[in-house]
Amino acid sequence: MITAKYKTGLVFFPAFDWAISPTHPEREERLLYTQDQVLEEGVFDIAGIEEFKPDMVAVKDIQRVHFCVPDVWAMTTESHLISAGGAKTIGMAVCNKTIERGFALVRPPGHHAMRMVHGGRGFCAINIEAVMIEFLRAAYGIGKVAIVDTDCHHGDGTQDIYWHDPDTLFISIHQDGRTLYPGSGFTTELGGPTAIGTTINIPLPPTTSEEGILYAVRNAVLPILDEFKPELIINSAGQDNHFSDPITNMNFSAQGYAKLTELLKPDIAVLEGGYAIEGALPYVNLGIILAMAGVDYARVAEPNYDADRIRQGPEISSYIEQICERVMNNWHSRQHLEQVARGDAEYHDRSRRIFYDTDNINENQKERLRLCPDCSGALRIESSAGRGFDVLAIHIPRKACRACQDLGHQWFETADADRFHRAYLQDRTTDKYLERKLKPAIGDRI
Repeated sequence: MITAKYKTGLVFFPAFDWAISPTHPEREERLLYTQDQVLEEGVFDIAGIEEFKPDMVAVKDIQRVHFCVPDVWAMTTESHLISAGGAKTIGMAVCNKTIERGFALVRPPGHHAMRMVHGGRGFCAINIEAVMIEFLRAAYGIGKVAIVDTDCHHGDGTQDIYWHDPDTLFISIHQDGRTLYPGSGFTTELGGPTAIGTTINIPLPPTTSEEGILYAVRNAVLPILDEFKPELIINSAGQDNHFSDPITNMNFSAQGYAKLTELLKPDIAVLEGGYAIEGALPYVNLGIILAMAGVDYARVAEPNYDADRIRQGPEISSYIEQICERVMNNWHSRQHLEQVARGDAEYHDRSRRIFYDTDNINENQKERLRLCPDCSGALRIESSAGRGFDVLAIHIPRKACRACQDLGHQWFETADADRFHRAYLQDRTTDKYLERKLKPAIGDRI
């Protein structure tokens, strides 16, 4: 009998009752073919690989991360709660030391969901990795966490949630945003002024193959992880870098994904994208599972794999070397960059316009961050999406000093009823979420 080197847990949740449309790439078959492959290959006959059943997350778990407008129930279905619950189940099993590593093969995905949620973005409504991480922090006292997002699309939602958090390292390897949704994820995006350097973006050119992606992992991702020293490494394991994926332009392979997993050594992997439902996902997921468990994956191969046909050209290799050099220069300069970003100001302001492509909603945001010398700062967000809900959202970070706690509560308690329909307070120092209804809004029940 084959025995896993690392005791590994798996959760499957295909979400039979949730799909954008019956023929949309993001549908239940994404996982059904993988389940069949896992059973056919006898993965559960390997000693040390165990299947878990997903639980549901609670509303409070989502409210640690998101401001859902008008509320969680308006933005989620039962499938969203179970998908995030599958990640939470694996996270708990790892923290309880029931398993050493775990893979949540769940949908709907989550890495495009930002802190503010007015609708769906990139097939995502809530950020399942962030919901899991913040639960683990509240329940187990986890501190520093690294998230390595290997989906072909930039993980802009996860980046947004942790933009101001110096204890969360977010690294995204993705197809260059000039050529693919969501059009972001450039090397100049480094995090907010109190967390400069803990956001790392590695945009790769179209047709990058196994050689280029693994070069970035070895020469940028791993050295940064070694220096950051996280307590947990989370892999947002999107699989749409595959050469056969119908909505991207990269040339990765099942063997490449397995090798990436072997190098990265994630404690937890969470499925994100990947839309070559029959020709890639069953083989990629199998390779990832075997690599996580420390079992030989050399014989895993998808149909139509031809290493010569998908090999990248020398100009792409040279470009990726330059990108990685730039990334490492930013990482080594992060303390200086933070000093420059902070300057002598008391507050940092930014305005953004965010498009919810799944629901065709445009949101306008105004953000104010206190540039605190003692913590990452109280955060104030004014948000309007033109649907009768103008809201004020206040985030007090986990390690907020007393001054930032007081400021956050002051912002919440003095919210202007002439400007806002709702005010929300996310106080992570007390693990409480509060809401004030300031005036009636469209859709309110009488």
